[in-house]
Amino acid sequence: MNDFTYYNPTKIDFGRGKENTIGKHIKEAGVESVLLVYGTGSIKKSALYETTIHALQESGIAYKELDGVVSNPLLSRVNDGIKIAKEHKLQAVLGVGGGSVADSAKAIASGAKYDGDVWDFFIQKAQVTEALPVFTVMTLAATASEMNGNSVVMNDETKQKYSFSSVLVNPVVSVINPELMATVSQEYLAYSAVDIIAHSIEIYFTASTHPNFNSRVVESIVKSVIETTEILLEDPNDYDARGEFAWVASQALNGLTPAGTAGGSFPNHIIEHDLSALYNVAHGAGLSIVIPAWMKWYKEQNTAQFERFAKEVFGVNGADAGIEKLESWFAKIGSPVRLQDANIPKEGIEALALNASELAKIWGMGDLYSKEIIAEILEKA
Repeated sequence: MNDFTYYNPTKIDFGRGKENTIGKHIKEAGVESVLLVYGTGSIKKSALYETTIHALQESGIAYKELDGVVSNPLLSRVNDGIKIAKEHKLQAVLGVGGGSVADSAKAIASGAKYDGDVWDFFIQKAQVTEALPVFTVMTLAATASEMNGNSVVMNDETKQKYSFSSVLVNPVVSVINPELMATVSQEYLAYSAVDIIAHSIEIYFTASTHPNFNSRVVESIVKSVIETTEILLEDPNDYDARGEFAWVASQALNGLTPAGTAGGSFPNHIIEHDLSALYNVAHGAGLSIVIPAWMKWYKEQNTAQFERFAKEVFGVNGADAGIEKLESWFAKIGSPVRLQDANIPKEGIEALALNASELAKIWGMGDLYSKEIIAEILEKA
């Protein structure tokens, strides 16, 4: 067990109708004005927009709006939000939507208190030292952005999809009502399931120190995701399965699973971010392509853990059998497992590998994941 400090300041308000409480939570934090950030219109179709506005008005919270956040959130839209927040001296940012909305809200919250270019945080030119408070109402379970300080944004000029992390943008309060997630398409349910699994297994496989407790937590997360996903594909309105799926998503990337581990990394995310950036692939869809290919390339570097995964999660023997089971399950739920499934030509591997190798350098993994190695991994896809 490695030494660690675990701190997660986010309050979760979980359950039916809890979106009605968001105004109260914001008011209790001493905030009087917010930038309301949301996507391309789904919250208006579901009446969540009206519910949110009513909750804000009922608590006397003034607001300005930023809509149009897309699934691979754009830096340009983040900059639009920063401009609004600064011009109107807004005191907080409220994201209502999925992970992309929450990530955009965090970037806006950081940029609103920074005199430079918010992209500085993503390229590690600067660190977040001050940020507006962030609140979220979640409509999708996948990224755990409701319970961490991570933000992922794509620079629409350079086609780089980068991230930063700061506890200063952990949401103060996040509302999770599983009923709000019932309209998520089967396609995006599948992509969400892949994302949750990815968050859990990358450090599980790459850490030099990974205690048994942490391994058991990860295995439980993966099995719970598989179980609840299959239930929800049959019955999207199963509240218990939807709730468990949502809560598992939060646990996968809220700092719990890596606590006490050492030496872990997120190579699949390094590679996938460039599938999203260059081909606008949904994040989970890109991960289901990258993960099996990376596992086949990496398995001999941690054979015992791969064999454990196969046995504990799927009840089979051998690293290859476990990889095959996971890849087959991705395909079973409708997530792509080959580059061609996402209309990515083999000729695109070189550009993807070059872009990903630049991100690997920023994440301090340039020696481990060079352009040549990333291309070798992608060839397996």
